[in-house]
Amino acid sequence: MGNLLKVLTREIENYPHFFLDFENAQPTEGEREIWNQISAVLQDSESILADLQAYKGAGPEIRDAIQNPNDIQLQEKAWNAVCPLVVRLKRFYEFSIRLEKALQSLLESLTSPPYTPTQHLEREQALAKEFAEILHFTLRFDELKMRNPAIQNDFSYYRRTISRNRINNMHLDIENEVNNEMANRMSLFYAEALE
Repeated sequence: MGNLLKVLTREIENYPHFFLDFENAQPTEGEREIWNQISAVLQDSESILADLQAYKGAGPEIRDAIQNPNDIQLQEKAWNAVCPLVVRLKRFYEFSIRLEKALQSLLESLTSPPYTPTQHLEREQALAKEFAEILHFTLRFDELKMRNPAIQNDFSYYRRTISRNRINNMHLDIENEVNNEMANRMSLFYAEALE
């Protein structure tokens, strides 16, 4: 993505009359299929950001459970607080995968021959606007996830509990929702900042 922006920056210097009209950008017939695909994904972006911003975590419940490892009620209370949060985190993660696939289609469209990326952006301003909206969402999402330590804490507690139960040969229903492989991918996703 950064390389596309670098190319655009260099080309903009060579063509100073480049103009993007984000306010009035409407998809042309040639853009419509990709635009519809991107719009379908982006329609959920605001609710994802609002839900992520409202994420409070299960810090007190986890703290109580860790401080009192033999208190079964506190263990259950922490687990019952964390499970719905992990389902929310999975929803955020799955949205990011959908957005990544949509972005790949968008970038292929905006960089395909015979036009240069700048010519694509001039001709396909509705797609350029969608690209800007994806960038805006991505930066905001990354800022929210990296500034909220409750996400990592909740997910770490979830993974430790799953591992402990696996050692004791116990299977929890939530593992059907977020299995070990997905938990590993989600863990990396939430730990890494946007580059």
